[in-house]
Amino acid sequence: MGYSKSGNRRVRLYQKVVEQILRSIRAGDFRAGSRLPSERELADMHQVSRVTIREAAIALEAMGVIEIRVGSGAFVRSPSSASELALPDVTAFDLTIARSIVEAESAALASSNISDVQLDRLAEIVNAMSVSNGNGHEAGDDLDREFHMTIAAASNNAALEHCVKELWRIRNHVPQVTKLYQRVCALSVDEREKEHQRIFEALAARDPSRARAAMREHFHRLFETMVTAQEAAAMHELRKSIGDVRAKFLKATST
Repeated sequence: MGYSKSGNRRVRLYQKVVEQILRSIRAGDFRAGSRLPSERELADMHQVSRVTIREAAIALEAMGVIEIRVGSGAFVRSPSSASELALPDVTAFDLTIARSIVEAESAALASSNISDVQLDRLAEIVNAMSVSNGNGHEAGDDLDREFHMTIAAASNNAALEHCVKELWRIRNHVPQVTKLYQRVCALSVDEREKEHQRIFEALAARDPSRARAAMREHFHRLFETMVTAQEAAAMHELRKSIGDVRAKFLKATST
């Protein structure tokens, strides 16, 4: 997957392409029912690989903005049909609160229903998380999602599994949520790995209370790390703003 540097952050290229295509749709460049340019044409337009365009198309379809028809291409949905599949405009904090509530109960239920095969897979994922440390956000994100979705499936409750899947759609496709999650997860790889290990151990012990508490602890730490990251970002912006004002003042008074 391609990345682009933005200051000290590495931003997924497909997310930039998603934002650019959304702006084009809102501007009326691509109307409802119209077919988007081909992968090759979009790759040339945005100066990225066709793989990146494919990832952007998948994200746009998940957001309900386009419909991908096999053999025909990608078509812009009408506002009414898109709204049925559109993701809510929420913050990363809102999402984390919802995940804490839903996934804690999912873990508690899973502890009583999880199979040996599912436990073995969770053990493999936790081990893979340790091995993948330092190999970039993508590998860690994919393993993280599989870990949580495996637990949701182990709950043997299709409604809960669907809720967790939809919460992950928000986590991966709402820009402001994705950006903060990527920044925070990059800062807390070791803690996240230990928390997943504790969740796994609680599930292996088939202890609902322990599984629920371990999952809640995971999201509590994530929430607090988000707050710290946002405070740091706000202070950085404030210092930058004050610096710009100071420079402008000194320039004006030195003439």
